[in-house]
Amino acid sequence: MTHFSLLWKRRTNRSIASSHARKSRTSARPKRKIKVFSVFSAVFEKKIPYSQPIFNDKMKINFKERYRKFMFWRVRNMSDRTFMTILAFIVGIAVGLAAVVMKNSVHLVRELVITIIDTYNVHYMFFIFPAIGILLTLAFVKIFIKKKLGHGIPMVLYNMSQNEGKIPKHNMFSRIIGSSLTVGFGGSVGLEGPIVATGAAIGSNMGQLFHLKYKQVIMLIACASAGAIASIFKAPIAGIIFSMEVMMLDLSTASLLPLLAASISATLTSYLFLGQNVVYPIEHTDPFMLRDTGFLVVFGILCGLLSLYFSKLYLAQTEWFKKIKNDWVKFLIGSISLGLLIFLFPTLYGEGFESINAALKGDFDLIYTNTFYSSAGFAHSFWGIALILLLILLLKAFATGCTFGAGGAGGIFAPSLFLGAILGLLYAHICKYLGFDISVGNYALIGMAGLIGGIMHAPFTAIFLIAELTGGYSLFVPLMIVSTISYFVARAAMPNSVYTILLAKRGELLTHNADRNMLAMMKLEQYIERNFLTIHEDATLGDLTKVISHSTRTIYVVVDSENNFKGLVWLDQIKHLIFKTEMYETTKVKDLMFYPTTTIEYGMSVQEAAELFENSNNYNIVVIDKGKYVGFVSRATIFSNYRKMIKEFAND
Repeated sequence: MTHFSLLWKRRTNRSIASSHARKSRTSARPKRKIKVFSVFSAVFEKKIPYSQPIFNDKMKINFKERYRKFMFWRVRNMSDRTFMTILAFIVGIAVGLAAVVMKNSVHLVRELVITIIDTYNVHYMFFIFPAIGILLTLAFVKIFIKKKLGHGIPMVLYNMSQNEGKIPKHNMFSRIIGSSLTVGFGGSVGLEGPIVATGAAIGSNMGQLFHLKYKQVIMLIACASAGAIASIFKAPIAGIIFSMEVMMLDLSTASLLPLLAASISATLTSYLFLGQNVVYPIEHTDPFMLRDTGFLVVFGILCGLLSLYFSKLYLAQTEWFKKIKNDWVKFLIGSISLGLLIFLFPTLYGEGFESINAALKGDFDLIYTNTFYSSAGFAHSFWGIALILLLILLLKAFATGCTFGAGGAGGIFAPSLFLGAILGLLYAHICKYLGFDISVGNYALIGMAGLIGGIMHAPFTAIFLIAELTGGYSLFVPLMIVSTISYFVARAAMPNSVYTILLAKRGELLTHNADRNMLAMMKLEQYIERNFLTIHEDATLGDLTKVISHSTRTIYVVVDSENNFKGLVWLDQIKHLIFKTEMYETTKVKDLMFYPTTTIEYGMSVQEAAELFENSNNYNIVVIDKGKYVGFVSRATIFSNYRKMIKEFAND
């Protein structure tokens, strides 16, 4: 036997021996429990009955235990800032994916609608399909959500100030489905508000999952909102500014890094799935010339006036539809009105993406597509074009209000962009007719910024959003001029935007004023003291002395048999009578009481209560609910909790 053969034989023997040793160790080792990743193969091989739950109680207990260990590890090994930055990055990716799903869903639904129309040559269906989309949205909400969705961004702002940032879980998916159906079938609204609400819900629920403090939950909501705008528009800087202007986030060193992480991760996610092309590409922009300043100032004023018109009409329609109690009546009125408008002006169909791109190219053919007046000679004249564009401007706001009123889901970002582009087209058309050589595409682009600045009261968001949307950084100065003027014109007549006006009226709006924010976040109901003793108005002084003997307070509440508030008795004012026993039966409590000059109505905001304390010398004020006695609020309790919240939020 050769030397090589001997070596091979020894190696083979060692392999066999090691194999036997492994088998013996394996057989001696106790059998492991089925892991999660092997559960499905076990079911397939019928080792686990189908009726047996796959994720049993032990698995749930193991998950909770690992979650608990992770939370302890995180507290010991990771600072809050680092953890918030990581969470913001994850939230950005999640919101980016949500934006991709929403965009693709709308595209698929829209393609299905167009395919049906082209295949069967039923172009009249253009004014019926929006009603179908709204009907499907209503059915989805009533069957699965069973709550009204409401408007996205106002819902987020309300929960930030009044609900400790807790947004219901269904908002993480319900608005994606509702908006996809509404916009995909041609509803005259946009996707931006719903994706902001979706992202905010993701951020809020992630904050609740990790038991974050209130200000950290607010931070995640703001990060998610920035990521939503960044992903759907591919505009990371505009997303950050949107969080500061619209979501009322104060920019600090503690908030900057999470905002950047969320915005860039959302943008990269959008790039990965939707490509890196800008949303509204422009082929050429004329450079800014100083002689154009006058045209820009006039145009800024027009943008502000149109913003006011849209906002006022939108709010009026919202209030009008609220008065209609039957949802199906709302649907019929809104959808029929919307269908009629789209039949007359097909440009109002859907988001208006194609119309905006046509306006940026100076293409007037957009106003004739699929219309019955496309062959009319008057429609192609200067006055015909101007009249049609003006009607589209005036009716777009009405179409948006009808979509919401009928029960559709969407946002007003896209309508704002549409109105700005059409206004720019009309303005340039008139100026050219008067002999002034100005760029049609430039003014369509600048008008988009003007309407966002005026309608949303967000001029900085408008400037950076339009610049990033179109790559039009060469128009920075015109964008600044028009959006700023539009903002001031709109704000002069309407101090709050359509997003915030109702919240501001109720004192529930977070602003950049720290004092007002703290008061808005405080709930008066939490500070009501109910340990004041009551006594019936027909009771005697003797009965009152018995109440005094059991009380730790110096104020006694007088009520009737139905707990209606009648007045107060102060110990200081009656203590000279307590020892006059001869008056115990003859003196009535109603003869000793007085009605206070200052009372607090139950449901009043803390800010209003604080103003009552400031304007009076009272240390305690009685709280009344429709005449019924509730309790007292003290000056010390309100202001001590206010200082506590200020201190907590000041610590970064």
